[in-house]
Amino acid sequence: QIHLVESGGGMVQPGGSLSLSCAVSGFTSKYYAIAWFRQAPGKGREGVAYIYNSNGRTKYADSVQGRFTISRDSAKNTAVLQMNNLKPEDTAVYYCVADNVHESSWYHTRLYNTWGQGTQVTVSS
Repeated sequence: QIHLVESGGGMVQPGGSLSLSCAVSGFTSKYYAIAWFRQAPGKGREGVAYIYNSNGRTKYADSVQGRFTISRDSAKNTAVLQMNNLKPEDTAVYYCVADNVHESSWYHTRLYNTWGQGTQVTVSS
C-alpha cells in the first residue's frame, strides 16, 4: 500500500519562501511520479509540479514556473517542493500525490490514486 506523509507549509508574507516535503513509501519499483496539486477556496484542484522518480524529469504549471522547484531524494524516497517569491494567489491546500503517471498527463488529478492529507499554505501580509 502506498503511503504519503507531507510536512511543511504555513504562513508567509508575499515574496517569501516555503518548502513542502513528501515522504513516499510502498512502491516496489523506482517507476513512479510524485506531484503536488493545490486547491484554493472555491476552486478546483490544479497541478503545481511533477517529478518522475526514475529519471528526475520535471514539469510545472505556468503559474509557478521559475518560482517553484521540485526535487527528489531517491535514497530517502522523499520529494521536496521549494516555493520562492510566493504570491497571495498561491494560497491553497497543497497535496502530495504519487502514481506511475507519464509526464504528458501529469496534471490530470484522476490519474493519481494516492493522495496525501494536504497541508495549508497561506501567503498574506
